[in-house]
Amino acid sequence: MKFQGYIRPDGKLGIRNKILIVALDECCDGLAKRIAEGHRDVVVLTNHYTCMLGGNEETFYQMVGICANPNVAAVLVLAMGCGSILISHFVDHAKKCGKPIESINCIEVGGTKKSIALGREKLEKLIEYAQQVPRREGTAADLFVGIKCGGSDTSSGIASNPSVGKAADILYELGATTVAGELIELMGCEEQIQRRAISPEVAADIAAASDNELKRWNVDGAPVESMSIGNCIGGLTTIEEKSFGALHKTGSAPIQGFLQISNSGIDHPDKPGFYLSDVSHLCGGAGTNFAALGVQVVMWTSGAAGFDNELVPVIKVSGNKDLINDDVDVDATGIMDGSDSAARVGQRIVDKVEAVCNGEPTATEGFGSSFLTLYQKDVRVEQLLRLKYPHCPMGC
Repeated sequence: MKFQGYIRPDGKLGIRNKILIVALDECCDGLAKRIAEGHRDVVVLTNHYTCMLGGNEETFYQMVGICANPNVAAVLVLAMGCGSILISHFVDHAKKCGKPIESINCIEVGGTKKSIALGREKLEKLIEYAQQVPRREGTAADLFVGIKCGGSDTSSGIASNPSVGKAADILYELGATTVAGELIELMGCEEQIQRRAISPEVAADIAAASDNELKRWNVDGAPVESMSIGNCIGGLTTIEEKSFGALHKTGSAPIQGFLQISNSGIDHPDKPGFYLSDVSHLCGGAGTNFAALGVQVVMWTSGAAGFDNELVPVIKVSGNKDLINDDVDVDATGIMDGSDSAARVGQRIVDKVEAVCNGEPTATEGFGSSFLTLYQKDVRVEQLLRLKYPHCPMGC
């Protein structure tokens, strides 16, 4: 596997060359979008939670992590200037990745119109920088690939998930790094997952994180359905059926570690291989979770729903012949009638990963990208549930 990647100051390779505008508070969302108007490769990330930092550190660290994502060339940061997230504090953290980062304090600049005008000036300079970024040849060892499912149906566990699992195993053998999340989708598979951990410590981290996720989504008196209406209409009958189908997409490689996203920061892989994480099962939030971890591309299985992300291209795989359409990148329907195999489809997925890394757009890239949803676990609920995090015995 070879591709031409954009060289970042930290030595990582991007497969896209985006400019990121970060609105540190929702009051700047409109300004950020005005500044970005007319520029296809400029992406806006807005913190819609609150400009108050206390209890909001998970969002802070996600935004910093997204700035460092290899698909981002440079960053423009906006803040109204009256919130608790100091723009200087954020920039100090974000600059550690070595990229050019410009910032605007809207109150100091003198209001909305002046901030937009200055933002456009700064953006043009960042775009000019991005156009000069050198490239070099990369291999699978330079890739960090996310694994996700959504819109699951009966074809998912039989066709698309096993195919992505085979692709994940091929990427593992090639020296890539891969990561899956959505622990709530793996309920009932804990033993199978923990047996793949490379050490008792990693197994314990996975067990603790899985227990936390179960408690979050099954609070007494306020349970959340893990089986959506779409899952049921698609033919899934039990959560066990859905979970074991979802398990297939993780492949069979040993689990090197658990990557945690929390108020204490974001874990990053320290060596190649397959990892688990607490990336959300919610698709939009998962996209930004993956981006914050540093993932460059996502393999996404589905009954045929079309999900994409503006920063991290999403390769969509489906085995549902009744719903397959031009949103799908890799057709796995042959597995359902026995004319194809998961191994062959898995290789086609890897070939598609290589093509996308070389600049080929995914089926919906640039058309149907979801909002960059910053999903944060509610710190108050976390405390009320007395959750304890991996690597942090007393809670974070």
